[in-house]
Amino acid sequence: MNRAGLWLALAGFAAACWVIWQQDFSEVWHVLAAAGFGLVLAALAHIPSMVLNAHAWAMLMPRHSRPTLPGMVFQVWLRESVNNLLPVGRVGGELVCYRLMRRQGLRAAPVAGGLIADVALSLVSQLLFALLGLALLGLSGAALGWGALLAGLLGGFVLAGVTIMVLRASLLGRVIGAINALAQNRLAGMAEGARRLDIYLRRLWRRPRAPLLCTLWQFAAWLAGALEIWVACRVLGVEVSLADAVMIEALIQALASAAFIMPGALGVQEAGFVGLAVLAGLDPSMGAALAVTRRLRDVVLYVPGLLAWGWAERRG
Repeated sequence: MNRAGLWLALAGFAAACWVIWQQDFSEVWHVLAAAGFGLVLAALAHIPSMVLNAHAWAMLMPRHSRPTLPGMVFQVWLRESVNNLLPVGRVGGELVCYRLMRRQGLRAAPVAGGLIADVALSLVSQLLFALLGLALLGLSGAALGWGALLAGLLGGFVLAGVTIMVLRASLLGRVIGAINALAQNRLAGMAEGARRLDIYLRRLWRRPRAPLLCTLWQFAAWLAGALEIWVACRVLGVEVSLADAVMIEALIQALASAAFIMPGALGVQEAGFVGLAVLAGLDPSMGAALAVTRRLRDVVLYVPGLLAWGWAERRG
């Protein structure tokens, strides 16, 4: 946690508190207190999404050497915990998983290649999910700046396409190889590792079934994330349709990804929940209550995840 990350976290926390305080705070507190243990149930409703993400990631690793599904779920748990609670730009979790899986004896190329491809394909699946959320928002009759939104989504698809093309072009091995040549073969080990990674990624993209299945399972995981919104609204005493739950989850996740530099999307996520609750026909105080419920999810699931990471490091 560098100094800039700490300052961003403090600024985001202050913004989140301000957004919630601007609502009817007594009403927000009353709704949360009435929910009681149901808030924990809403947090645990995120687990199906983690299981589906683990299965999607496993599609990108060789069947003979991939960890078991419980092992992959454990890695997803650690990955999400680090990315959501620490100022690591939503990539530190991947580095943690790479380190731990390598220490378990898995080969470097499948682990690194699977992680890189999983991140690249998650851009595609999340963009599809965001499109679904925007379509549902449009069907609800909300006034939208469709030009700007579609331009942003088009830019996202271009970014995802360029990322996949770069991975397919074996640029990493070529760049490291050129640097190794300039260093008079002092980086031979790094160059060989990059070459093996490029070979693995080329083989992966030549078999479109695995990337396609990964993307479909990732999309299913995004959809399963809406279960958390639906359960949270139920325990908070408000009934919402599954379509509204999907819309809120899709656009909240898009906002959180856009604010990747902000640890935990602090402030951005809270403002998003309040605004989207209004668009879904809910009271702004209910949006603030949903934002607090999502933060409770971080405490219930991700704080233990950081402790489990420490345990895994010590065990290693």
